[in-house]
Amino acid sequence: MGQLLNVNEYVAGIKSADISILSRAITLCESSLPAHTEMAQQIINQLHGLSGNSLRLGITGVPGVGKSSFIECFGKHLVAKGHRLAVLAIDPSSSISKGSILGDKTRMEELSKLEQVYIRPSPSSGHLGGIAKSTYQTMLLCEAAGFDYIIIETVGVGQSETMVHNLCDFFLLLMLAGAGDELQGIKRGIMEMADSILITKADGTNIEKSKLAQLEYKNALHLMPATESGWIPEVLTASSTENKGMDAVFNLIERYKNFSVTTGYFKQNRQRQKVALFKELLQQKIVDRFYNEHRQTLAKTIEKLESNEMDLIEALNLNASLK
Repeated sequence: MGQLLNVNEYVAGIKSADISILSRAITLCESSLPAHTEMAQQIINQLHGLSGNSLRLGITGVPGVGKSSFIECFGKHLVAKGHRLAVLAIDPSSSISKGSILGDKTRMEELSKLEQVYIRPSPSSGHLGGIAKSTYQTMLLCEAAGFDYIIIETVGVGQSETMVHNLCDFFLLLMLAGAGDELQGIKRGIMEMADSILITKADGTNIEKSKLAQLEYKNALHLMPATESGWIPEVLTASSTENKGMDAVFNLIERYKNFSVTTGYFKQNRQRQKVALFKELLQQKIVDRFYNEHRQTLAKTIEKLESNEMDLIEALNLNASLK
């Protein structure tokens, strides 16, 4: 991390869009040390009035759908339109080092070279509460540094999508044409959260398949419950390799923003997200505190479980009464 600055130095650096200081402040947010956690919160408190002015875009899809390729292509499109972009890529953590495994800068090489773009992998550190807290704080710091478009990318379709849905204004689901249900076994739950579906790799011999998939997903969306916002999700196609469909995606997101701001849902949704994140993070803090306060007792119980001296349910009932 290097030598710690004081809170005012971090704040001044972020206000002046100093990427080095921004990165160091984000590292404080990701740290589990109480002193770092407290300092990170002090920085965010001082920058409070500068945050919240971005469009927060969540992007998900099955592995291999082309998330990084799409983000690189769409990101360059955003920069060309005068936006400053921060990409927060949620990476799985190494069980040994707790650090990011993927490292998205290597997968978005052209995008990462643009001075209007900041890419930051967010290691999950073993639990979703860690993602929610650090990603939320990172997002606020990036907004304070002047990034007006935030993309939050997840590693695949799974439990983390619910968390990302509680962080973004627009949730974009990427799909492959002809991938089959075996790759998308939980797609209904994710589709119900999506504000739009994008069929990727719509190029070459895949164009006809993409058009067919677009029609199928449009029909599937008609069977879904009405969205809370009143917005009717649309299905688009795009090709990152041929740079096609990016303007259509951008215009769709802009229409959604205008729609949700006009109806009042944009502000209402952000307030709802705060409450949802509060409950999620509070639950994680309670669990962490429980483990910390009863570390020795739990360790002894685990030893007895491993040596077959205690039954699983007996162990559960015994430790559930701890206060």
